[in-house]
Amino acid sequence: MGLLLLLLLGPLLLFGTLLLLVGTRRHTGGKLGGSGKRRPPGPFAWPLVGNALALGRLPHVALGRLAQRYGPVFQLRLGQRPVLVLSGEPAIRRALVGLGSRFAGRPDFPSFQLVSGGRSVAFGSCSPRWRARRRLAHAALRAHSTGSEVERHVVAEAQELVRLFLQRSQGGAYFEPSPLLVVANANVLCALCFGRRYGHADGEFTALLGRNDRFGQTVGAGSMVDVLPWLLLFPNPVRRIFHDFQALTRELHSFVRAKVAQHRQTFDPRVRRDISDVLLAAVEHSDSPPEGLAPEDVDGAMTDIFGAGQDTTSTALSWVLLLLLKHPGLQQDLQAELDRVVGRSRMPTAEDRPHLPLLEAFIYETLRYSSFVPITIPHATTQDVELEGFHIPRGTVVFINQWSVNHDSSKWPDPQRFDPRRFLDSQQRLDRDQASSVMIFSAGQRRCIGDQLSKLQIFLFTAILLHQCSFHANPAEQLTMDCIYGLALKPQPFTVTVRQRHAAGGQP
Repeated sequence: MGLLLLLLLGPLLLFGTLLLLVGTRRHTGGKLGGSGKRRPPGPFAWPLVGNALALGRLPHVALGRLAQRYGPVFQLRLGQRPVLVLSGEPAIRRALVGLGSRFAGRPDFPSFQLVSGGRSVAFGSCSPRWRARRRLAHAALRAHSTGSEVERHVVAEAQELVRLFLQRSQGGAYFEPSPLLVVANANVLCALCFGRRYGHADGEFTALLGRNDRFGQTVGAGSMVDVLPWLLLFPNPVRRIFHDFQALTRELHSFVRAKVAQHRQTFDPRVRRDISDVLLAAVEHSDSPPEGLAPEDVDGAMTDIFGAGQDTTSTALSWVLLLLLKHPGLQQDLQAELDRVVGRSRMPTAEDRPHLPLLEAFIYETLRYSSFVPITIPHATTQDVELEGFHIPRGTVVFINQWSVNHDSSKWPDPQRFDPRRFLDSQQRLDRDQASSVMIFSAGQRRCIGDQLSKLQIFLFTAILLHQCSFHANPAEQLTMDCIYGLALKPQPFTVTVRQRHAAGGQP
């Protein structure tokens, strides 16, 4: 981000420097604003671009460094917008849980206006209708995402993954696993949402999923599209990114609307085939729809559930595989635990979860260490509020730095070290208190409604893949924990070769 901005804005920054010489003031900690109310501290902001250049390639890390200087509640400026940044678990929970409704808004960013046409659960503005939409989507997920149903779909997709992994590894070949993980996870959601799956060779489906990275890069915290919207007024790379995002959004909406339209035509009030049917029954086949929700609310909720869910979980699985490659000894320990608890004559199931503490600890450490949703979808205050003694005006954009929670050295000794055993107690059982401290799905009224579904999918996919396969790194590659920034942090592309583990007696 910094280099691109510098190329675009170099001449303007020179002009800004002249402005500084005639009186631009430093934004310092604890000063009183014009109303006499104490405002959050923060760094000096340049004219026109504010602190956008300071975010760099990894904004969550840059914001973490600023928090060390200015504290857990500070303010910077992105373009002309003041942005409040919250770091550390105490400040974040006080805001999102203790003052929940006041921090539950969304900014009026250009990208947010496009998502689900304003009918989005994840991106929609806080209102009674939004609350009704969220409650409905959450209830539909609970009603049609039971453990047995999710497990049935994950087992089918995991078995197909094993087949494809082994096929692509023939002759010791190396291949990139992440695109296959994206399709497998999206198929679980397609089955839950629409009652069908797509083959890995379906070009239209895989192309749609492959373009999803552009979505995360556009709506992620610090996106230039949102914080410097005037860049859309003239030809430049940012405007091209936004136009690509518009095309992707239309494509995703069209895909979901077509599936929901098919359900409307074949709806049977006596049967609930999937989540689409649950929503249609509640909104379009009920004498009293919740808060007067309309058909377009069904389309918006389904776009959220499918679009956000598949990207988040598939990213987690990419980190799982990368960390298994990085720690081959740990991979063997996890397989030994699976063999001891599950055996070789059946597949792992959700019922095995409490008896696999090392596997659970590995998953939680993967979530903590990668912090693959480093900054939540930006919030906005819905009214004037006071936090930690600072006055925060209504409509202030708020960045929640979840990475700072998961890498807080006062809670996680040596947080840059990957160590699943930090989640095991003295009896080698999962420490539930430690696990609950990992922040990846936000908190409060904007907490991800699919968090339990996502955790179950991650567990089942990881358990089945480890039970059936061993994963081996490409010696020609240097494994790196470097990542690609967006709404979800994705590992840099890597390759792997896979070997099948055998059942007792040597039978596959």
